[in-house]
Amino acid sequence: MIETLSQLDFTPFLLSFKLALLTTLILFVISVPLAWYLSQTRSKFKPFLEALTALPIVLPPSVLGFYILVSLSQNSPLGAFFDETFGIKLVFNFTALVIASCFYSLPFMVQPLQGGFESLNKNMLEASYIAGKSNLITVLKVALPNIKPAVLTALIITFSHTVGEFGVVLMVGGSIPEETKVASVAIYEMVEMMDYQSAHIYAGIMILMSFLVLLSVYVFNGRQSRKFGRF
Repeated sequence: MIETLSQLDFTPFLLSFKLALLTTLILFVISVPLAWYLSQTRSKFKPFLEALTALPIVLPPSVLGFYILVSLSQNSPLGAFFDETFGIKLVFNFTALVIASCFYSLPFMVQPLQGGFESLNKNMLEASYIAGKSNLITVLKVALPNIKPAVLTALIITFSHTVGEFGVVLMVGGSIPEETKVASVAIYEMVEMMDYQSAHIYAGIMILMSFLVLLSVYVFNGRQSRKFGRF
């Protein structure tokens, strides 16, 4: 086991962590205004937007990956534009993984943030507006600091969910060593080659990491609940 562990290539894990970090940062910037809007709006289109945002949760990853692949390929207007104008290919590279991951992990960032915003005391927000604070300042200086558990949950769950992606990233990125071969794809290939010992090690690392991530979320949220329960 020790000899096998020393011979394993852990580059796929580094790629997975890099992908998850970039995806989480991008989605946080995108999702804060989106979650704020969904939490505050009374538009009749709100259920439509919420359903559209949550679609990746119920949509098979292969279906989502297929349409992302079609939309970004060189045969599509968008893919052809980026290829001809900037010389950038949007499929079967790390860029493709980031784009696909942002679509696939979007609800895992938006929903906790939206729930946190909806739980805020409305008087707190109104006081900010009365004090002459803009919408942006209210979100950044009032809303976000008061939903720390929701923010932490959104960040950690999005990160861990992205690390575990398989169907979407395989569809748009394939399995190119040191570029698109992430940990989940590496495990799949090990099983195909019947290298179960290596697959066990990779899978065990993924299980341990996922457990520690969830444990940290529950511990932090529990401490926050007890903290606010004292007041």
